[in-house]
Amino acid sequence: MTAHELVVLAALVLPGFTACAEFGSYAFVHPVIRRLPTEHHVTVEQGLVRTFGHFMPVAMPLCLGVLILWASLVGVGVLPWLAVGLWGLGLATTVAVNVGLNRRTARTSVAEVAEPA
Repeated sequence: MTAHELVVLAALVLPGFTACAEFGSYAFVHPVIRRLPTEHHVTVEQGLVRTFGHFMPVAMPLCLGVLILWASLVGVGVLPWLAVGLWGLGLATTVAVNVGLNRRTARTSVAEVAEPA
């Protein structure tokens, strides 16, 4: 496999896996845990924040770098650079919005949010 083919493979696999993890969490996990009692919901959210918090800070910028490299190698068309721009926008939104929410979630005491018996 050539270096170019490795870049193409990485540009498909890394962002694809990362986006699928995010989408799966959003579409399939969160709708289920929203129905849990508040203290259980918070506990699960905190676990997700810890799990995703180890992977996403590495994966999301790495994906952006791989997409930039891929778009540079392709050299033609607007679609590769649109992919770079959209991934960059997603990364910026994550940093601007989600990181703060995740930090607050991680610091929340389950006792603070427990529903009265």
